[in-house]
Amino acid sequence: MRGRFGTVRRWYGEHRRFVRRTSLALVVGAVLLAGGTVASVAWVRGAADGHLYDEADVPATPVALVLGTQVDADGAPSPFLAARLEIARRLYERGRVAAILVSGDNMNADYNEPAAMLRWLVDRGVPARKVVLDYAGFDTYDSCARAQRIFGVTRATVVTQSFHLPRAVALCRRLGIDANGVGDETARRYAPTWRISATRENGACLKAALDVLSGRDPAHLGRRETGVDDALRDA
Repeated sequence: MRGRFGTVRRWYGEHRRFVRRTSLALVVGAVLLAGGTVASVAWVRGAADGHLYDEADVPATPVALVLGTQVDADGAPSPFLAARLEIARRLYERGRVAAILVSGDNMNADYNEPAAMLRWLVDRGVPARKVVLDYAGFDTYDSCARAQRIFGVTRATVVTQSFHLPRAVALCRRLGIDANGVGDETARRYAPTWRISATRENGACLKAALDVLSGRDPAHLGRRETGVDDALRDA
């Protein structure tokens, strides 16, 4: 009995120590996560400060970089993506940009954001030769990195929703693009989706900071492409 009782006491003591250590690790992890998130949000806001504009006031740049998001099952851009494209279309129409780089996900043959973006713009009067497609913009970091490294973009106007814009501009600027940004507000009418997406930006800012600190390459690089150069050269 004494041996069995001693074994139980040892097990109980080891279990309590394990619980204390695990609880401490969780608390420390939560504090580090919260601190990292706060710091990354502050970095994003600071880096984007002074580079976010209303559409009417944004300085002219050679290229609009439109960041992809969901395409519906019928191949049409979602309302969030269509709102981004409409801003880019107006910027082109007003002569504030001379070419449009659409960057999104083409994960398989049945899902193609850049192709849907091209169709939408061309259907509304933007010449196809002025629209350049980046099929490997799998996230904001990749879109910005590829715009600079693959397509040679050095100055651009980034177009996305306003909750996403500071992170997008901060990343593009950190990755070598002299970027300003214009944010869409019309998609606020889709209030639940807007709220969820805006809330997720805190975690996305932390990922952006980690991407920058790691200096990772985008998921796909490849050879230098001249599509943007050709679009700018084509009068």
